[in-house]
Amino acid sequence: MMLIDPHIHTSSRTTDDYEAMQQAGVVAVIEPSFWMGQPRTQVGSFQDYFSSLIGWERFRASQFGIKHYCTIGLNSREANNEALADEVMELLPLFLAKEGVVAVGEIGYDDQTPLEDKYFREQLELAREMDMPVMVHTPHRDKKAGTSRSMDVCEEHGLAPSMVVIDHNNEETVKEVLDRGFWAAFSIYPHTKMSPERMTAIVQQYGPERIIVNSAADWGISDVLSVPKTAALMKEKGVPEEHIHLTCYQNALDAYGQSGQMSEADLQTPELVDQRKKFAGNSILRGGQTPRVDESGS
Repeated sequence: MMLIDPHIHTSSRTTDDYEAMQQAGVVAVIEPSFWMGQPRTQVGSFQDYFSSLIGWERFRASQFGIKHYCTIGLNSREANNEALADEVMELLPLFLAKEGVVAVGEIGYDDQTPLEDKYFREQLELAREMDMPVMVHTPHRDKKAGTSRSMDVCEEHGLAPSMVVIDHNNEETVKEVLDRGFWAAFSIYPHTKMSPERMTAIVQQYGPERIIVNSAADWGISDVLSVPKTAALMKEKGVPEEHIHLTCYQNALDAYGQSGQMSEADLQTPELVDQRKKFAGNSILRGGQTPRVDESGS
């Protein structure tokens, strides 16, 4: 079974993680732009980071047979630095137009401050103007109210729910998100957010329509194999294979494929690995290592 992890911060992961994901059936990832654990202080650091998402990281994933896509946006944590946020907003249209960028995101609320609201709305307008999907980060605190507010704001700005992925859902938010016609994404974590067991129960209760499973793996305690593990548990618990296919592959493709940057044909064509290649003069290999070179898609 082919799998997509449609929310994973691979820039913070190792080459071993890429190998493990590829062996577990992950054929594509979507990496949302994110904060780096501490606030950035200059617009140039955002520019270099966005450049790495569409450049080096896309190349690095290809060296392990995985298609890499990304989303570009000003995250909610760093929206509270108004002077810097204004500079970042000027960068966004340039990077959103780049190859492999499938959405504006991840954007939304953290502490639900006035500045977070200001830049969330500005980025929704940008997504509407560019006809791009949106990935919404729902707050960890006061999640239910924050999720409802996020959807209200999206609708205020004229975005069709079908163009918006509401992420980091749980049992208290899923019904409203689905009832209002938005995509409902879930992050599977080892100790927080959702577990494979809880995710399986949600699919059993609500079915697979517009539900998306991801790992949201980053530089913290997280698991790059959350999607394969959840798919395996769903199969063990008797969830129909078609439902697993939808929640762990097809729904993500349908949601983010609306960007025109991600297609079924791309994913059906195996990523041939040639580790002799370099990006900006750099290789994933070190001295004395034998490069992997695929002669076919097998």
